[in-house]
Amino acid sequence: MFTIGVLASGKGSNLQAIIDYIKEENLPIKIGVVLSDNPEAYALERAKKEGIKSLYIPPGKYKTFLEPDVEKKYVEVLKENGVELVCLAGFMRVLKKTFLKSFPQRIINIHPSLLPAFPGLEAWKQAIDYGVRFSGCTVHFVEEGVDTGPIILQAVVPVLPDDTPETLHQRIQEKEHIIYPLAIRLIAEGRVSISGRKVYIK
Repeated sequence: MFTIGVLASGKGSNLQAIIDYIKEENLPIKIGVVLSDNPEAYALERAKKEGIKSLYIPPGKYKTFLEPDVEKKYVEVLKENGVELVCLAGFMRVLKKTFLKSFPQRIINIHPSLLPAFPGLEAWKQAIDYGVRFSGCTVHFVEEGVDTGPIILQAVVPVLPDDTPETLHQRIQEKEHIIYPLAIRLIAEGRVSISGRKVYIK
């Protein structure tokens, strides 16, 4: 059984997509624990409903990253629960060296743009403001930069003339819910390798 851990700060729609995909495909993948930096995160409720261990761990005083001691706590809890792959699902904090060194090339994230375009917050709004014809989403490995890691999978979403940031975001999320669980499956099956910045899928 391949064990993943999920970190989420919000409503947890990607977490739900992962849960559903594992069940539908009857995969030998287990969510060992769901962690959040937000006590109100609905992701925690989703986990509880599924009987998945879930914990709120206070992030400390910083707004964009975890305090060093807190980061160590997150790593400890993930390792205690046998986590082999860390999946960020709307986790709104940048992970630092302690975390990255503890799970080398074993942390992935889903971002709502076709990276390297529009890293950072509200990427769907950035896409609308820039006037692009296509946006989408990217599953990538996490490194020290924000949304800069090697790309695993991407899906394209056309930007329609009457799109608002909200309507575009909704359609991007639909694609996220397809490619994120698939990327997890590919990694769990040992079909993903990295060479430099390139990711190869068998």
